[in-house]
Amino acid sequence: MSRKSARNSFYLFMAAAIWGMAFVSQSKGMEYMGPFTFNGVRSLIGSAAIALYLLLTRMGKSGGKEYKHGWMDIKAGILCGLALTAASTMQQFGIQYTTVGKAGFITTLYIIFVPIAGIFFKKKVSSLVWIAAAMAAAGMYLLCMTESLSLSVGDALVFACAILFTAHIMIIDHYTPKTDGVLVSCIQFLFCGVVCTGCAFVWEAPKLSQLTGGLGTLLYAGVMSCGIAYTLQIVGQKGVNPTIAALILSLESVVATVTGFLAYKIGFLKTDQSMTARQIAGCVIVFAAVILVQLPGEWFTRKKKSDGHT
Repeated sequence: MSRKSARNSFYLFMAAAIWGMAFVSQSKGMEYMGPFTFNGVRSLIGSAAIALYLLLTRMGKSGGKEYKHGWMDIKAGILCGLALTAASTMQQFGIQYTTVGKAGFITTLYIIFVPIAGIFFKKKVSSLVWIAAAMAAAGMYLLCMTESLSLSVGDALVFACAILFTAHIMIIDHYTPKTDGVLVSCIQFLFCGVVCTGCAFVWEAPKLSQLTGGLGTLLYAGVMSCGIAYTLQIVGQKGVNPTIAALILSLESVVATVTGFLAYKIGFLKTDQSMTARQIAGCVIVFAAVILVQLPGEWFTRKKKSDGHT
């Protein structure tokens, strides 16, 4: 693995870790406000945080070079924002009508959907990656599912969310070689924030008291989950096979389970977050799948030596 590939994989892992640790803040935030309000405000906070970063790090440092991207960045940002808005909205509403375990498992089905989608875009996926994707899906089942797998309205919404997150990953894969990843991330959250906030005023009637009450959850979800993690995803996916990226990002559920368990053990969370042997096995399988796709491909292929000796 090259140094650049290892660095980008680390960025994706950091994104998954931040999302996994954001579970508490997202759940807590729903106690103060509706899903459109929460998604809208946190997206605007994320966009503002990235805009501030761009202002502080790039102002006056262009060296006279003309910016080359322009419309391509705007187009990528809007398309990513559209997919992200639809996916996060479907997920937020779907969770209200199904269990967290089922929602977590169904959402992570993008592990399988991404390589399938890649076939239509002529993205080569090795047999090793397919095996790892199947392993990760099995691990997620053991980790998330604690009840029978039946279909409800909530499950259908979360299933649609998984397809939309697949689209989000594929859009990022298409545009990252041609665009400024940080700027695209800023635009996607501005788009998502404006759309969700508009929907909130139509259907939820948000109040200032809701925002002040859930300010801590909004700041974490906005700055960390949106501003930092999604930017790491866009930057990290550059040059990484989208299926491998999906596998690394799926570690979000593993991190959420492990951090929840640790938080319970130290007394930060009062709800029992103990991990069963089944869940531990699921975590191990997912980690093994992610490590598998990071190993050099030549380890699994037999090459004939051509040094002239018999």
